[in-house]
Amino acid sequence: MNIHFIAIGGAAMHNLALALKHEGHIITGSDDEIFEPSRTRLQQAGLLPLKEGWFPDRIHRGLDAVVLGMHAKADNPELLRAEEIGIPVHSYPAFFTQYTLQKTRVVVGGSHGKTTTTSMIIHGLQAQNIRFDCLVGASVPGLESPVLFDPVSKLAVIEGDEYLSSARQPIPKFHVYQGHIGVITGIAWDHVNVFKTLDDYRNQFYRFIDTLMPNAHLIYCQEDADLDALVNSHPRKDIQRQPYKTLPYKYQGYTALIQHEGGEYPVGFKGRHNIQNLAAALLVNKLLGGSDQAMLTSMRSFSGAAKRMEEWKRREEVGFLAIKDFAHSPSKVKATVQAVREAYPEHRVLALLELHTYSSLSKDFLPEYNGAFADADEVAVLYDPHALEIKRLPALNPIQVAQAMGIQSEQVFSDPQHFKSYVERAAKSQAVFLCMSSGNWGGIDLQQIF
Repeated sequence: MNIHFIAIGGAAMHNLALALKHEGHIITGSDDEIFEPSRTRLQQAGLLPLKEGWFPDRIHRGLDAVVLGMHAKADNPELLRAEEIGIPVHSYPAFFTQYTLQKTRVVVGGSHGKTTTTSMIIHGLQAQNIRFDCLVGASVPGLESPVLFDPVSKLAVIEGDEYLSSARQPIPKFHVYQGHIGVITGIAWDHVNVFKTLDDYRNQFYRFIDTLMPNAHLIYCQEDADLDALVNSHPRKDIQRQPYKTLPYKYQGYTALIQHEGGEYPVGFKGRHNIQNLAAALLVNKLLGGSDQAMLTSMRSFSGAAKRMEEWKRREEVGFLAIKDFAHSPSKVKATVQAVREAYPEHRVLALLELHTYSSLSKDFLPEYNGAFADADEVAVLYDPHALEIKRLPALNPIQVAQAMGIQSEQVFSDPQHFKSYVERAAKSQAVFLCMSSGNWGGIDLQQIF
């Protein structure tokens, strides 16, 4: 096939483009801005556009399909040209679904834990030599690429994001995949720029159940009372509901041991929330014909997806540890702080958070963070006023932010350089530093400080 990508530089878009090229398809693409690591990866594959921008003459009748990224607007000139001459236009989730239409699709959704759960499933399948296609939102240790196709596999494992698919398909991505096995890890309000209320956000998961294939399996976290009520209020009679709870476990030193059917299995990750995710992955593995023992044994070498409780820097001689995590929404922050406290009960825990997303910088959403830092000994929150300007959000001041989040005003920084000075001073002490961000810390290189 001859396929053109509009907004090829996106995280999922460029990985899909690379995977399709590896399959032998002819791939071209355009974008108005391409950042790392997408730029280097596209360049190495010979797919980096020679010039940034949108060029309608790149859309021609020889194309079999156009894949439209979420970054591209509805008035994109390449999109308009494709529609004018009748080239089929797909969002990337719609294209992935069509490409795997003859395979069993596992779709993992949820406000938190979906990347980790998807990665655990993938890691366990690899250990058992079960072949699969996949689409996951982060780098996974041992996985060549976050998007892979295997021509002989009968299975596709998909991380199902609730954010919108494209300007031409403005519905959540996980509504598009038509799963045979659906997973919901939990519901906690996020993406307030799209879903203005908790009820609206919650309704997306209700609709996700609607999109599952006939006689599908639905695996869901029973410990989330809101989710449990939603799943059991849904009228579908054909789906097979399979609730799960956190697996029994204990810590031996800094290693978590999963207790299952009389055995104990050490795992390479920490945190109750991750052990809860493993319970979901274990149920999926069983449905796919895998072995519980093989799955749990494989978790010893699973350290997590990139930026999920990832050890950044350790200096044991001075009792210093820095952990990097993608946590940014309130539920993720709370779970990650709790996980670090549980894993390092004798250590001082210093939680650093950058407010970077549209939701986290919205004044009315900030109170959702109240109580999220309860298990930390010290807290420092950074937001960059420039990010507010880019997102066209009202200005905030540190006192507003602190009051909404239930912390002290001196714990909130609106100047990245002042935040840097604070971290430089704090980094000289003995502590576990939990660095949570989906941004770039206002341009500060925290790893260099540590």
